[in-house]
Amino acid sequence: MLVNFFASKISKNLAIDLGTANTLVYAQGKGIVLNEPSVVALRKKDKRRSEVWIGEDAKKMIGRVPGSIEVFRPLREGVIANFEMASLMLKFFIQKVHGRKAFVRPRVIISVPSGVTPVERRAVRDSTLNAGAHEVYIVEEAMAAALGAGLPITEPMSNMIVDIGGGTTEVAIISLTGVVYSSSSKIAGDKLDMDILNFIRKHYSILIGPSTAEQIKILVGRAYPDDDIEEVDVKGRDLMDGIPKTITINSGDITHAIMDSVNSIVDSVKVAMEQCPPELAADIIDTGIVLTGGGALLRNLDIRVRREIGVPVIVPDNPLTTVARGAGMMLQDLDLLREISIA
Repeated sequence: MLVNFFASKISKNLAIDLGTANTLVYAQGKGIVLNEPSVVALRKKDKRRSEVWIGEDAKKMIGRVPGSIEVFRPLREGVIANFEMASLMLKFFIQKVHGRKAFVRPRVIISVPSGVTPVERRAVRDSTLNAGAHEVYIVEEAMAAALGAGLPITEPMSNMIVDIGGGTTEVAIISLTGVVYSSSSKIAGDKLDMDILNFIRKHYSILIGPSTAEQIKILVGRAYPDDDIEEVDVKGRDLMDGIPKTITINSGDITHAIMDSVNSIVDSVKVAMEQCPPELAADIIDTGIVLTGGGALLRNLDIRVRREIGVPVIVPDNPLTTVARGAGMMLQDLDLLREISIA
């Protein structure tokens, strides 16, 4: 206990949004201090030595590395898929936040999707402890997102949150610091990227990478068609002759490409409303549905959800950071943290 006390005193306590696409770190007293891709690149020199790139440096290598370098995404669909790489990545981020000090033992809050199994939850805890934390609290992403979005989660009223990350979409109805309903779907940002990639391959016989698909989504993606048609040049490899080629596609193409996945996200919100007790459903009519996560930045998604569900839809400022900010707020209130923590 004495070791833990001094460790927490000399180390900034952290809240980590460990995402499939990006990892965000919130340092107590400072706010969000790190936002980097959840990517690790590794080149083994011999049995004992290896060269490692993590975060932004590793993401730049995707699709551009020789056979001697392997690129890893330690998380898949919101959970740890590679324990060794996840531990390496977390240790690097924790040390980076603390100025690469050798003795760093912070208290860490880390968020997970609502549907994780006990085995997956244990993997998150063990990876975080292995990375240098002296104490780990695990919270559900939707609860952290609701707190980060400024929702009154401790009040006897309904708060509905839809957190769309890279690997999962979390839908939750929260009241009195408890989750009344929650669901986790694997239809999220990465699936939209693959929809775009497959659409271009099928309709234009052009092969592009996931990073290019993501950029197309950001530049011209629409969840609902509008009159503002935008175009973007896309560079890829022609599947017919193997020669590099440039084509032009527009926002209407992308709306069509991601239509099925957007429908699935909207359907998950509908199911949540159907499962909601009448009194809490009445609250949502007044308070609305809050969209968070990187997927909330998809243009016209709020319009699409509002048209389908018939209640107000709110996108908070900087929705990409709501989970990290919400988990960070729990660092200031240990009683609330212990009540919300699931492990």
